[in-house]
Amino acid sequence: MADRNAAFVGDIPKNYDRHLGPMLFHGYADDLAARVAMTDGMRLLETACGTGIVTRRLADRLRGRGSIVATDLNEPMVAHARTQMPTDSSHVEWQTADATKLPFPDRSFDAVVCQFGLMFFPDKAAGIREAFRVLKPGGQYLFNVWGAIARNPVQRIAHEVVGTFFPVNPPMFHTVPFSLHDPEPIRKMLAEAGFGQVEIAHLTKEGASPSAAEATIALTEGTPILGAIMDRRPEALDEIERATAAAIAAELGDRPVRIPLNAIVFQARRP
Repeated sequence: MADRNAAFVGDIPKNYDRHLGPMLFHGYADDLAARVAMTDGMRLLETACGTGIVTRRLADRLRGRGSIVATDLNEPMVAHARTQMPTDSSHVEWQTADATKLPFPDRSFDAVVCQFGLMFFPDKAAGIREAFRVLKPGGQYLFNVWGAIARNPVQRIAHEVVGTFFPVNPPMFHTVPFSLHDPEPIRKMLAEAGFGQVEIAHLTKEGASPSAAEATIALTEGTPILGAIMDRRPEALDEIERATAAAIAAELGDRPVRIPLNAIVFQARRP
């Protein structure tokens, strides 16, 4: 499952958590965690946990009444996530794992949660099948994906600006998170995996960043686009960031930046 578009390494996890978290992810993490049906003694699996943004909210809701196994393919993301948890988090276990080849027995979890991870799985159907396999009968599968990039303007702006610097072989990372904006293929994969009671909700939120400059740092230094730029023209990074910040400020304002966001939330049950 290793992929350049999923390589969150170096300082990226820290920048992702510090800058991208409040700008893009916190509101959707609150929503996803609130949808989990918490029960005493439950076992909860999170795939593609990243820096633990959803994990922290799940742990707060569960309050030690059950256990959480938080997994991600990228060990640096898991390592950073560990450092962000409260000291009394013995009920949370961290593990590096491939969501398309989970190292867990059949029917071993009451719920599986994944925030903005499915888009990065090279085999999306396999990731959904694995969630089904490890869920107990009646278990809940909850995940979200981004809507179309046209409805998420800050990422669209970043993609367009980067493209002007690389007319040949442009970095494409900014488009990857929006590759599953049509819910129907996902609905079909859920049904083929065996899931029932599928519910789909389109959810708009507003993110924020203190400034266009900070939003730019989030988008360039908190994602694998940084590696793509450094591979092609490392000397252009500062210029790319200045141009991106100017474009964000021109379209969305500055100090602070108000950021329209659009995502799709899926809920399903294993019969």
